[in-house]
Amino acid sequence: MNLVSGYKGVVGRMFGNENSGSSEDSYVERLLDRISNGVLAEDRRDAIIELQSVVAETRGAQLAFGAMGFPVLLRVLKEEREDVEMVRGALETFLSALTPIAHAKGPLNEVQPDIMNTDLLSREAESISLLLSLLSEEDFYVRYYTLQLLTALLTNSRNRLQEAILTTPRGITRLMDMLMDREVIRNEALLLLTYLTREAEEIQKILVFEGAFEKIFSIIKEEGGSEGGVVVQDCLELLNNLLRNNTSNQVLLRETIGFEPLISILKLRGSAHSFTQQKTINLLSVLETISLLITGVPETVAGKDGNILTNKTVLVQRQVLDNLLLLGVENQWAPVAVRCATFRCIGDLIAGHRKNIDALARKVLGDPLHEEYALNSVLQILLRTSSVQEFLAADYIFECFCEKNPDGQIMLASTLIPQPHLMSHAPHEEDVNMSFGSMLLRGLTLTENYGDLETCCRASGVLTHVIKDNLSCKEKVLKIETAAAMSPLGTPEPLLHQTMKYLAVASSLKGRDGKSSTLSNFHCQSIILKLLITWLFNSPSAVQCFLDSRPRLTYLFELVSNPDTTMWIRGMAAVLLGECVVFNNNSDAGKDSFSIVDSINQKIGLTSYLLKFEDMQKTFRFSSAKPDQPRKPLTRSNAASMSEIEDVDDSEESDERTEEHSVLSSVFDSQFVNFIKSLEADIKESTLQVYTRPCQQNWNKGSAENDTDYAKRLKAVVRKQHSEIQDLLNRIATVSGSSSKIGDAAGVSLSEQQVGNSEETLRKNLQEVSEHLEMSIMEKSQTESDLKSLSYAYNSLEQANYQLENEIKALKAGGVVPPPDIESIKAKTREESQKESEAELNDLLVCLGQEQSKVEKLSSRLTELGEDVEQLLEGIGEDVELPEDDESDEA
Repeated sequence: MNLVSGYKGVVGRMFGNENSGSSEDSYVERLLDRISNGVLAEDRRDAIIELQSVVAETRGAQLAFGAMGFPVLLRVLKEEREDVEMVRGALETFLSALTPIAHAKGPLNEVQPDIMNTDLLSREAESISLLLSLLSEEDFYVRYYTLQLLTALLTNSRNRLQEAILTTPRGITRLMDMLMDREVIRNEALLLLTYLTREAEEIQKILVFEGAFEKIFSIIKEEGGSEGGVVVQDCLELLNNLLRNNTSNQVLLRETIGFEPLISILKLRGSAHSFTQQKTINLLSVLETISLLITGVPETVAGKDGNILTNKTVLVQRQVLDNLLLLGVENQWAPVAVRCATFRCIGDLIAGHRKNIDALARKVLGDPLHEEYALNSVLQILLRTSSVQEFLAADYIFECFCEKNPDGQIMLASTLIPQPHLMSHAPHEEDVNMSFGSMLLRGLTLTENYGDLETCCRASGVLTHVIKDNLSCKEKVLKIETAAAMSPLGTPEPLLHQTMKYLAVASSLKGRDGKSSTLSNFHCQSIILKLLITWLFNSPSAVQCFLDSRPRLTYLFELVSNPDTTMWIRGMAAVLLGECVVFNNNSDAGKDSFSIVDSINQKIGLTSYLLKFEDMQKTFRFSSAKPDQPRKPLTRSNAASMSEIEDVDDSEESDERTEEHSVLSSVFDSQFVNFIKSLEADIKESTLQVYTRPCQQNWNKGSAENDTDYAKRLKAVVRKQHSEIQDLLNRIATVSGSSSKIGDAAGVSLSEQQVGNSEETLRKNLQEVSEHLEMSIMEKSQTESDLKSLSYAYNSLEQANYQLENEIKALKAGGVVPPPDIESIKAKTREESQKESEAELNDLLVCLGQEQSKVEKLSSRLTELGEDVEQLLEGIGEDVELPEDDESDEA
C-alpha cells in the first residue's frame, strides 16, 4: 500500500498538516474504524451511510477517503456479499469518491480528488474483477451502482479499465448480459459499453461475437427507431464504435443481419414535418453509421478498397439512395444539419463507384406530373440555399459525381445550352422546367448585386467540377456565348470573358448590408480563379480565347500586383497568367508566349512575378491544406451542438468568418494545392525558357504580303538583330538576379556546380546567337541579291510596256513612231539600280558594324569567363560573302 501512503501525504499537505490532523481527516478515519471494527451491524451500516454522505459533500473528505478507505470498503465488497445494505453503501461511497463535486470551486491547479481516487481504484489489482463479479448479484441496486462505478472509472482511466476487463474471465460477457436486464440497468450498461468500445478493437470484436448487433437493433426497434429517445442515440453510438475502422465487423454485419435494419431507421415514422432535437441527433447518428461503412480509413483511396466498394453496392441495392434523397432533397422540413449530412453521405456513396454514379444520374424525384432529375434538384438547393454549409455539402455531390467520370462530365456539359433572355430571367419557380445546364448558366448570369454574385460563385464551383481534366467539356463550354447581364445592350460574349469580368466585379460589390464585404469578396475571387485555372490548364484553345480580350488580361496584371488583396489571390492570378505562357501555341504578335512574358517583365518585373509563387505557398491556406480528415464522432457531449447548424445570421461577424473559413478550406483542398504546386514548377521553367530565348523570326513570305511589304519587313528584322545580343545579356543578368533572390527567399544558395551550369548555358546561348546572326546575314545577302534582280527586271518590263503603249497610240493616230533611245534608257535604269543598291549596302554595313561591336563585347565577356574566344568563333562567317553587283549586263 505504498501508493495509499503517498496519497496520505498529499491529503496532509492539502490541509496544511502532514499528520492528517484536520477535522475531515479525523472524521473519515473514525467512520472507517466503526466500519472495520464495529460489532453491531446497525452501527456499521449507519457509519457507512454517514461516510457516503460526507464524501459526497466535501473535497477534503474525498481525499481522506482515497488515502485510507479503499482497502476497508473493498473488503466489505469481497467478504460481506450477504449483507446487501453494506454492499450498497460501499458502492455508493466509492461512486461519491469518484464523482466531482459541482459546487466546490478552487484554484485551477488544485488537486482533483475524483481523478486521484479514480486512478487509485483502477490500480488496485483485484478491484475491477471484484466489481465485475457483482454484476451477477440479484439485488437491482447492487448491479446498478456497479455499472455506474465502472462508467465513472472509464471516464478518467479508460485504457487501464479496458485492459483489466479483457483479462477478466467472462468480463465482457457479464456486461453484455446487462443489455437484457431491466430497462434502467440496460440503459446504464449501454452507456458503459459506448465508453468501453472507443478505440478498443479487441473488445469490439468480442462484443460482436457476443451478439451485439442483434441486441442493438432490437433495442432500437423497441424504442421506436429515429423517433426514440436518448437510448436510440446510445445504441447508434455503440454501433458506430463497433464499425469504425473495423473491416471484420463491417463484413460480419453485412453478411449476418444485413443493412436492412440500419436503413429502416432512416425511414421517417409519424410526422415528416416535425423534427425534435433528439430526432435530429438520432438521424445524424444513423447517417454517421452509413458514412463509416462507405468511407473507410483516411488513407483509403476511393474505389480501391474492396470492402468499401461492396458496402456501397449492397447499400444502393437495398434502396438507401432513395431514402437519402427523400430525407435530404425532397423533405423541405428536415433540419439543415440533417440535409448536410445526407448530401455528404450521397457524395461518399457514389465516389469511385461507377454503377452508383449512374444510378444517381437516373434518379427522378417528385410526382409524375412534376418529375425532376435528382441532380437538378440538388443544383437548385445549391444555388438557392441561404446556408453556406448546405451549399458546400451539395457541392460535394457534384465533386464526387464528376471526379474521374468523363462520361458523366460530358453528359452534364451537353445540357449547357443558353436559354432565351426571358427564360434566363424567369422566377426560381420555373427552375423545374429547365435542364441542368440551363439552370447552371442562369446561375452564371450576373447582375450588379450581392445575391447574384454569391449565386455566380456557387455555379462557378459546379462548372469547375464539370470541366476538370476533360478537354472535350472545356471545348464545349468555350463555345458558349451568352448575353452579358451587365451589358446595357446585352451583347453576347464568350462565357470565359464573362467569367473574367465577374472576377473584377467580385472585388468591388457591396455586401447584403450595403457595405463592402471583404471576406466574401475574397472567397468569391478564389472560387472564380479556381475555375479559370482549371479551364485554361492544358487547353490552348481556352488560352487563345482568354487572350482575345485584352482588357481582361490587363486586369489580370493589375490583380497580380494589387497590394490590397491577399497573397493567395495574387498567387492564383500569377498561376493563371503563367498558364497563358505554358499552354500558349499562338503565333500572333502580342498574344504569343514571348509577348506575355515580355509584358510580365515590363508591368510586374520577372523577379517580383516569380516571388508571388513563393508568397502564395507561405500562406495559411496553402500550408495548412491536408487530406480529408475523419469527421468528428457524434457523442453525447457534442451531439446537441452538431445538430444546431442553422441558416446564415448576417449580424454575426464570427459566423461570417467561420463560413468564410469553410468555403476557403473547400477551395484550397489538398488536391488543388498539390495541383498548383506541380503547375507552378512548369510555369517557372517555361517562363524562364521563353525569357532567355531570343524571339524567333519568321523569314518566310506571308500569304498576304506583296514584294514591297516583304522587303520592308525583312529590313526591319535585320535592323533588330543588333539589339538581340544586348537584350540576351540583359535577360541572362535578370534571370541570374531573379534566381538569386528566389534562392535567398527559399533559403537556398547556388553551388559551384550550379554556377558552372550557368556559365555553360551562357556559352551555349552566345553560340546560338552567333550562329543565328551568321544565318541572318546570309539570308539578308541572298534576299538583297534577289531583290536587286527583281527590281531590275521589273523596271525593264515597265519601260518596255511604256514604249509599246506609245507605239500603239502612234499607230492608231497614223503617225510615225520614232525609234527608242536604248542607250538613254539603259543609262537611266543603271543609275537608279546603282543608287538603290548603294542605299541597301550602306544599311547592311551599318548593321554589320553594330554587330561587330556587340561581338567584341561578347568576346570580352567570354574571356573573363576563361573561354578561348578564337576557338569558339572558329569557322563562323568564313563562307559568308555579300554578293557583288553584276555589271556585265550594263555593257
